[in-house]
Amino acid sequence: MRRRSALILGVVLLLAAAGGVTGRRWWHNRPPYGPEALNAQATLQLVDQATADAALKPVNAEVATDDSDQIFLGHVSWTRPPHPQRNGSLRIVLLDQRRHLLPGFIAATAADPDQVGTGSDGSLDLAEERYPWLRSTDEGAGSTIAVSSLDVSPVTFQTVLHTERPGTPPVATAPALVADLLVALICVGPDGQVYWAQRLLN
Repeated sequence: MRRRSALILGVVLLLAAAGGVTGRRWWHNRPPYGPEALNAQATLQLVDQATADAALKPVNAEVATDDSDQIFLGHVSWTRPPHPQRNGSLRIVLLDQRRHLLPGFIAATAADPDQVGTGSDGSLDLAEERYPWLRSTDEGAGSTIAVSSLDVSPVTFQTVLHTERPGTPPVATAPALVADLLVALICVGPDGQVYWAQRLLN
């Protein structure tokens, strides 16, 4: 009888521990708010160098060096949620849907330029697992935008697409239409967990 009671108790403790782990994982990955709370919107257009330079000040815009280069200027805006998560952040993704490639470089600014940066981290890789339309084939050569504060809306960004050149990394290239480029927003938690991704344009 004692042996049976000990066995039952052991099973109960094991189930309780498993439930605790599952509960912590659920809470850890639970979004503090959904996309609807931000009501995010995006715009994207082809512009000339002077327009890009003016829009990016005080940040330096990327410079077109050839007549075949294309300059794309975009804006992403959102509504600040009532209770933004501490240390939460956003990623803005510009993706060429034709070949699933990111731009090689993006310039970005906001009300507080120090809260916006460009580069790459594991957020897009995690998002791709749940959102196939975010799949990128750039082998880490492309750039996205990281926004570390939800108080800096709107974010202005700019990139120059160059024609494809032999020996260059796999990144988005010209010529492209605005309709070819997808703009997405990814909500990222303090530990790098991806809560959700939203397709904002195209």
